[in-house]
Amino acid sequence: MTDPTQPPVFALNADDPNPVETANREGASPFVITCEHAGREIPKGLGDLGLDDHHLSRHIAWDIGIEGVGRRLAEMLDAPVIFQRYSRLVIDCNRPLWAEDLIPEVSDGTPVPVNKGIPDAERAARATHIHTPFHDEVAAILDHRAAGEHKTALIALHSFTPRLEARPAPRPWHLGILFNRDASLSEHVHNVMDEEAGHLTFAFNEPYMVEDHGDYTIPVHGEQRGLPHSLFEIRNDHIADEAGQADWAALLTRVLNKVAERL
Repeated sequence: MTDPTQPPVFALNADDPNPVETANREGASPFVITCEHAGREIPKGLGDLGLDDHHLSRHIAWDIGIEGVGRRLAEMLDAPVIFQRYSRLVIDCNRPLWAEDLIPEVSDGTPVPVNKGIPDAERAARATHIHTPFHDEVAAILDHRAAGEHKTALIALHSFTPRLEARPAPRPWHLGILFNRDASLSEHVHNVMDEEAGHLTFAFNEPYMVEDHGDYTIPVHGEQRGLPHSLFEIRNDHIADEAGQADWAALLTRVLNKVAERL
């Protein structure tokens, strides 16, 4: 493990992966999908953040299963899907740059030693090399579609743990459909989910809701552009394996294709 008493050295180098990957950039679907917490890469200069493999495999490090769902949606829905490849423990790409938990010192009760007390210069460097390129790519795709007058709606795709260690009350929902000021697309999704998968438990704004101080993609790329938008939270025990990921991608493809008819 990394020695947390040593100051971290942050820089992306030639051996570190690109922070952003886009699948099916020219997809014909009206939906553009973002996966802010798809990956759990850590830049080599940050070692293992002072955490063992157990913690780096937990939900605190990434949105378990969401990359697999997103890749299938890129193909099945014919949608552009933008993946962030670095762990949310390095920097959370769904947080404003001024948010306290942009680079978390503690996540679900687990201290992240290398993140403790980092200087402002390193916070800025992580933002410059990881947060900014991701959102530049989202903006570029949305600008390209606007220039071509393509109908566009934005979906931010996430997963959540069935039970937090810090607050162990069960979280029974299979899907949360989240919004802030504009519920219109989320309401369409909820109605179609009722038709397609009424046996599942889904709800508005559970287990979170979209907020200006706690989210970035929907407020900046959805609300500010006036695009229809929603944030999906899939419970991660349903998509922890490939079979579950395939099932949920197929369900969301059916749902979103029907929703597209109502846009």
